[in-house]
Amino acid sequence: MSAFDRQNLCRLHAWLALAFRLYIGGLFIYASIYKINYPAEFAETIASYQLVPSFLVNITAVVLPWIELITGTLLLAGIRPRAATAILGGLLVLFTLAIAWVLVQGVPIGCGCFHTIEDPISWKTLVRDLGWLAMTAYIFTHDRLFHLEEQFMMKIKEL
Repeated sequence: MSAFDRQNLCRLHAWLALAFRLYIGGLFIYASIYKINYPAEFAETIASYQLVPSFLVNITAVVLPWIELITGTLLLAGIRPRAATAILGGLLVLFTLAIAWVLVQGVPIGCGCFHTIEDPISWKTLVRDLGWLAMTAYIFTHDRLFHLEEQFMMKIKEL
């Protein structure tokens, strides 16, 4: 492979990572809005998973959507994108494990990802989350375009 081909391949990876970054950032922002507006309903969804101790359900229902909103916004804007990607990737790992647990247990509940009234969790839900997790890994390894922080943060050389 020539240097020109490698350079074009790197550009392609960077642009694809940017598209994934915008998609995942927007996805988490969208997912957080309903949960922030209706924390009691989201708490019921969390409780239905039967994975979080009852004394942590309410605090989880309040804090988790704000983490999704803030990290999704940071990712979308390109501010500390690797950190935001790592946090969202960690959340996706937790969500995927929770969905797998529910599938294995056979509990017929909705995902609670975007609204409280959703179709019951299925293997399609698990595959969807694994796809999002793969996108997040791709962002973490290939993203380097249009980071807003580069416009405003001082470089070590400038200090």
